[in-house]
Amino acid sequence: MGYVESAPPDGLRDAVACLWRSTVTGERTGDAMPILPDGCVDLIWQSGRGAFLAGPDTGPVADTGPVTNAGPGGRHVVVGVRLRAGAGGTVLGMPLTPLQNLRPDLADLGLRAELPGELAPGEALRRLVTLTGRLVEERPADQVMLAAARLLRDPGLRVPELGDRLGVSDRQLRRRFGAAVGYGPKTLQRVYRFRRFLSMAGQGSLAELAVRAGYTDQAHLTRETAEFAGMTPGELVRRRRPGREPAAPPGPG
Repeated sequence: MGYVESAPPDGLRDAVACLWRSTVTGERTGDAMPILPDGCVDLIWQSGRGAFLAGPDTGPVADTGPVTNAGPGGRHVVVGVRLRAGAGGTVLGMPLTPLQNLRPDLADLGLRAELPGELAPGEALRRLVTLTGRLVEERPADQVMLAAARLLRDPGLRVPELGDRLGVSDRQLRRRFGAAVGYGPKTLQRVYRFRRFLSMAGQGSLAELAVRAGYTDQAHLTRETAEFAGMTPGELVRRRRPGREPAAPPGPG
């Protein structure tokens, strides 16, 4: 499997984290690495299927599965536009909480686009970018929610302080945040901590990595890894390989 990211067009960088492409060869098995939470939602096209929305995830989600008309050797291609955490609900024009851990077709969400599964991958990505541009023009990303998501990357930030930092009431923050992200600020902060651990996996003992990532101890890491990945930290480190699954980077976004 090959996975590569590229920068979005300049006009979309406020709302879009990256464009990406993944090529999968061979049959998928029950052992395949699941997609793990990253705080983002993605507009995706898959050869043989068409276009759908991914996320927001609160736990491991099985990969999109085999396709009926994959190329030689079972090869198929997936391309996507990853919306920044805090941008999704506003840009898509719908609250994201009801879409947790789902992969609905774009047509079922009322997002009109000609994206059949028979397209060439490059053309499919071009059409996804065009669709995203139209959505962003109609409903620009909520700047307050984008700022909230950025602030939550700070492991030292206390969530009750977030509203004061942004100049909005706690009640308004939680309502807008849930609609824009798909879950509350505390959950996103936990997802970011989990992604920090993933970014450091293999660079020390699990006890060391737990503290460096911001967990209280290794037991805390183990509990949250079970929730977000469905496995122990040790198993996750063994099974995860570079490029194995599309992952939002732990850096600024």
